[in-house]
Amino acid sequence: MRLLNGLHAYGTGHRPAVSVNGRGLSAQRLRNAANAVAADVHGAATVAVDATASLETVVAVTGALLAGSAVVPVPADAGPAEREHILRDSGAAVTLSNRLPGATPVDPDRTAQFAGPAPAPDDVALVMYTSGTTGAPKGVELTHGAVEAGLDALADAWAWTPEDRLVHGLPLFHVHGLILGVLGALRVGSPLVHTGRPTPAAYAAARGTLYFGVPTVWSRVCAEPAAARALRPARLLVSGSAPLPAPVFERLYALTGHRPVERYGMTETLITISSRFDGERRPGQVGTPVAGVATRLLAEDGTEAPRDGETIGELLVKGPMLLRRYRGQPADSARTPDGWFRTGDLARIAPDGWHRIVGRASTDLIKSGGYRIGAGEVEDALLAHPAVREAAVVGVPHEDLGEVVTAYVVAAPGVGERELIDFVAAHLNVHKRPRAVHFLDALPRNAMGKVQKKRLGGPML
Repeated sequence: MRLLNGLHAYGTGHRPAVSVNGRGLSAQRLRNAANAVAADVHGAATVAVDATASLETVVAVTGALLAGSAVVPVPADAGPAEREHILRDSGAAVTLSNRLPGATPVDPDRTAQFAGPAPAPDDVALVMYTSGTTGAPKGVELTHGAVEAGLDALADAWAWTPEDRLVHGLPLFHVHGLILGVLGALRVGSPLVHTGRPTPAAYAAARGTLYFGVPTVWSRVCAEPAAARALRPARLLVSGSAPLPAPVFERLYALTGHRPVERYGMTETLITISSRFDGERRPGQVGTPVAGVATRLLAEDGTEAPRDGETIGELLVKGPMLLRRYRGQPADSARTPDGWFRTGDLARIAPDGWHRIVGRASTDLIKSGGYRIGAGEVEDALLAHPAVREAAVVGVPHEDLGEVVTAYVVAAPGVGERELIDFVAAHLNVHKRPRAVHFLDALPRNAMGKVQKKRLGGPML
């Protein structure tokens, strides 16, 4: 099948094409095991996969795709209610798992023959469920053609070839870990080393040329200089799923010699914007649109916002890698009539086309005293203080100002609230300074390292 064309690039030797937590399969053994899964699920329109960080998950996803089924990765840490919602909403006829009662088990050592028709580009390849921060998780339908276009655009931007050795330890139920980190490797034909968990020691020992990580991973790598220096022979470090703080970018460059590539995407769009292997990398910015993608910036009144590097607007994207629809909803409900997807993210676009993501419109646009303030720029200013390790900024309701800028930080002992407020005021316009700073031991984050701002808040001031 076209999505997994890269399987042929591995050759017929015994070298592992994929390894997960120390267990590996050659390309031939992966094809054999995937054929066995395909034979098991053939005829099922939709197949759920218990997406643990395991070789079984790779085999299950590959086999279900070979069978022409739409794959539904179920988060390994999903509770009973979330799992039940995903299975019911997706209509999965079969569940592949070695740990859930009544599921079909997966054995990477099985061998079988399977020859089914290749899926069409418009057939659904994956149904990825969103985090559900505004309600029950929604199923995002991604077609074979969309996934292929998205992966090919990244291979172009990152000069990703079969000569690479990809290393990551990200969850296998998100776009980053599964679509980019597994299907990307299988499409390109580059060996994949999944470390089980993304620890600095595991990354250092893997001897990769291409590494994927989220900001939390790179921050922890920087905290262990010996592990960071072990990445110097690599070709490219990629950071995504959340903004990479500028101090981590600079520290990573100092220790590894690599300025990391940052990129932007969503479950609904895959990766649409990225800096390039052969181009500039700017801290705090995610680059320019990848091949086939166009972007727009809308002001609050619905007019086109200027690309001046200062004006904040909602980012809209268009390209071949966008979702077909949300599960159970009409296709035209996911996009504007002329094909644009409203991301709900706030951005600035510079005259040279570089994009900076400011945050989510629902949580990161703070309206205070008539000013529109992006939480991301205040967070960047706080992170520039040497004592601040993590920062999250939200708008807290205020009777007079509408909202006030409020910061939550993880910082070294000794730094005080007034010091940080004055520090931000010295770096940004004074109206952007936090009116309050709360000190925490850790920020609430999800499995991909994104701060869960809905869990932060405070009383009206």
